[in-house]
Amino acid sequence: MRPEESVLRVRRSVFVNAGPSAVWRAFETKAAMEAWWGYLGGDPVAGTGGGQRLHTYEPHVGADIDMSVDFDGRPVHFGGRIVAFEPGRHLIYENNWRPASDWTAHAFIALCLTGAAGGTLVELFHYGFERTGGDVAATHASYEQGWGMTQLLALKRVVEAAA
Repeated sequence: MRPEESVLRVRRSVFVNAGPSAVWRAFETKAAMEAWWGYLGGDPVAGTGGGQRLHTYEPHVGADIDMSVDFDGRPVHFGGRIVAFEPGRHLIYENNWRPASDWTAHAFIALCLTGAAGGTLVELFHYGFERTGGDVAATHASYEQGWGMTQLLALKRVVEAAA
């Protein structure tokens, strides 16, 4: 499933003053991903914009990606299997809480790069909530409210500092 196939999706974006290949270098290793996807701008409390911890990441289809945030004072893990990994274009992975929530199917997270105006538009989509069952409107609304710009702004800083 691609972001455009989902009606219920969260979208955040940032423009990075570097081309897609320079931005993609931040996706190529766990250490590079940790610098921005695992960036902590404060306490990593769910829904606060403090960031998230990156525990597991291998840059290829079929690999697992695992993160955590604090929820009710304890770390809670989330993530899933990488289903698309196209250098310079996008990374898409399945996403659910771990252990799995009561969703009937996982959602997805996509990080998409588009070259434009001498730089790169990086879009984050959290989507597929219509697949999760239950009160999908409430689920979508909670993620719409919870997603901040912490990771995307960290990506911008990391890539532009290296350029």
